[in-house]
Amino acid sequence: MQISEILSPSRIAGNVDVSSKKSVLELLANLIADDTPDLTQTEIFDSLCARERLGSTGLGHGVAIPHGRLRGSKQTLGAFIQLNEGVDYDAVDQQPVDLLFALLVPEASTDEHLQVLARLAEMFSDSELVTRLRQGGSNTALYELLKE
Repeated sequence: MQISEILSPSRIAGNVDVSSKKSVLELLANLIADDTPDLTQTEIFDSLCARERLGSTGLGHGVAIPHGRLRGSKQTLGAFIQLNEGVDYDAVDQQPVDLLFALLVPEASTDEHLQVLARLAEMFSDSELVTRLRQGGSNTALYELLKE
């Protein structure tokens, strides 16, 4: 799986100011819904929130990978946000989160879901990449970093 298969520059937002976990999940849902006409912001947001209720998707070190399943979706979708200031996310290390990659998969997609999550977790364990993503830049520049 290549990041470019699930992410597009239109589903990236850098240098964002939000004040809460709820606000950042709403923004991620908006990014995906605006770029995917057959999905609504509400169903995306509800899917992400349902997963968060099971336990935080904050990995630590300021990174979170909120994810969920969508009924009726036929493709895996991603969105990325780089925040100017981290938000309280109930992460495992209790540190604020400022880099978030949302992942949505079709409801029946089990193996793919786990493979993509593992790939993302590996990618965000690269401290050099994380540092470069935190430095921000344009949405296109962030997309190119994530694609590498």
